[in-house]
Amino acid sequence: MSGTLFEDAPRDLFAYEKHAMRRGFTAIAGIDEAGRGALAGPVVAAAVILSADGDYSGIDDSKKLTSRQREFFFDKILSQAIAVGIGYGDSLLIDHINILQATLHAMKEAVHLLPVVPDFLLIDGISSPALSIPAQTIKKGDSASVSIASASIIAKVTRDRLMVALGEKYPEYGFPVHKGYGSPFHLGSIASFGPCPVHRMTFRGVREHVRGHG
Repeated sequence: MSGTLFEDAPRDLFAYEKHAMRRGFTAIAGIDEAGRGALAGPVVAAAVILSADGDYSGIDDSKKLTSRQREFFFDKILSQAIAVGIGYGDSLLIDHINILQATLHAMKEAVHLLPVVPDFLLIDGISSPALSIPAQTIKKGDSASVSIASASIIAKVTRDRLMVALGEKYPEYGFPVHKGYGSPFHLGSIASFGPCPVHRMTFRGVREHVRGHG
């Protein structure tokens, strides 16, 4: 297959986009997030509007790709997409308004930062940010829509790079390895050193160690 937006594939990742196009929409943005279940660092959301003539063969849910594949497709998406926007919800915001609301905040920010205004949104999951743009939520959308899959890759790679950078600032926690998720090493580091400023203080695995560490 050539991988263009208008062609079928054995598992048609373009079906939702084509259906939206048949309804008259022309700027369709896929939206996904990364880091929702982590104990540290931000939740990152991406919004991606793909061009109709790009080559998107091989793109899939970021969780199904290796780190090297994600890096490859990250560059490929950025070079071929019509528009990409990235939004953030940091650990302070997560603790203040909860992870779901922080995720929706990041998604809304990603859409607002698109240099092209979308006229339709395809959103991974079951929750949609409050925007005046027609939208469709899709369970496991990162495995069903090429636009959402592309957004999942952009969000994941962006967040992974942030966690590597945070690992230089807080080396005792091993952020470059587990990216802030609750690995045994990470949980042990929190127990030993207490949480650092980028930890989510309201999350189980962190909140038990907040008192007494300042």
